[in-house]
Amino acid sequence: MSNEIHPLQAISPVDGRYRAELAELAEYFSEQALMRYRIKIEALYFIALSDEPKIKQVRRFTKAERVKIHSLYENFSLKNAERVKEIEKTTNHDVKSVEYYIKEKLQRTSLKSVLEFVHFGLTSEDINNIAFTSMLRDSVLDVYVPEVKSLVNNLQRHARRYKKLSMLSLTHGQPATPTTLGKEYAVVLHRLKQQLVSLQDIKYNGKFGGATGNWAAQYVAYPQVNWMAFAKKFITSLGLEPNLTTTQIEPHDKIAEAYHAVARINTIIKDFDQDMWHYISRGIFIQQNKAGEVGSSAMPHKINPIYFENSEGNVGLANALLIHLADKLPISRMQRDLTDSTVLRNQGVVIAHSVLAVRNIAKALQRVHPNNEQMKTELNNHWEVLAEPIQTVMRRLGKNTPYEQLKKLTRGQQLNKETLHAFIDGLDIPVQEKTKLKELTPANYIGLSEKIAIL
Repeated sequence: MSNEIHPLQAISPVDGRYRAELAELAEYFSEQALMRYRIKIEALYFIALSDEPKIKQVRRFTKAERVKIHSLYENFSLKNAERVKEIEKTTNHDVKSVEYYIKEKLQRTSLKSVLEFVHFGLTSEDINNIAFTSMLRDSVLDVYVPEVKSLVNNLQRHARRYKKLSMLSLTHGQPATPTTLGKEYAVVLHRLKQQLVSLQDIKYNGKFGGATGNWAAQYVAYPQVNWMAFAKKFITSLGLEPNLTTTQIEPHDKIAEAYHAVARINTIIKDFDQDMWHYISRGIFIQQNKAGEVGSSAMPHKINPIYFENSEGNVGLANALLIHLADKLPISRMQRDLTDSTVLRNQGVVIAHSVLAVRNIAKALQRVHPNNEQMKTELNNHWEVLAEPIQTVMRRLGKNTPYEQLKKLTRGQQLNKETLHAFIDGLDIPVQEKTKLKELTPANYIGLSEKIAIL
């Protein structure tokens, strides 16, 4: 292609630095892919017209003719895309260029006499709304969802493996009731699973009603055709929910819903990235030392959590654009303005950054493993976290001001086992209760964490 560039010359890292990792997304979001989606919709509409008995000027196409029409998008090549682009230099209109391309390809076939029914009665948005929606839906279901599901499965394995591995919690950055590493993994995976359900349940809309959504031109030409029923059947055949009440554009409410769903998943991922970063900083995780890799250009000792950081950065970029798309696209002045055009073309960018974020977490998780000794050290250094169960048992036993007594002993203090046991020994409670309390340690005070980890 005349304007093809080397990845090292790309402006966007999506098409440059990360091209190899995201190559499959070109099948959904490249300019060639957009042309192919548009041609598919035009081709299937052309066939649908031939199947409508009340449109007598378009005979029913033969099997061979249908194969020929389907081949326009099924075999759409880079060379074909270059031809569409060449036509666009004259038309200065991308959808009209697709129409002319189809007519050009069928000009010397048995379909020559009916070529004016290509794009019959349509506006560009009839093609574009379905094309862009299909691109989003297909990429999300084919690429993004499987990546997130893989992450969920990975987290589930970690949750089960580390369900008994005790660790100190921090709330407000301060030592708090211990948990287990497995349970903390489980929190993330359950959040992701809930949002995956929402994302996969979205019923994407499609519109096919002409210049202002009234089927005006089609109705004038063929008043005997039930154009609403025709559109409903056609849109449904493309795997979309028909939206029959629109202006020139499909309002984009459903794709906005998808953007928000992806953004919520990304936010959960960001939360996980940041937590893992802090755990690594605390020494809770040890990072793999890979031969030949450099952590810092100046400090040889460093192994940096680059994949969690990269994931967080990609989430930030993706969500900034996702929120803009979701806020902007449902708004169009009067019956139509063109502000959605360039915005929709960036769908691929947001999915690309979202996919990168998930894939970088997968890489990151392969490079870390729990530091059991550090976990034990942290727990053993913070016996004050047992103030909670002690005062709770005292409450059950009817003792006065248990919270206040433990507050006086522990607030802002770092206690050891001996100090805490001395306090328990001085309590006016039954011996068996003292024994139970003294059996508690920061490592075994984890409540139902093991069970939560495998829910």
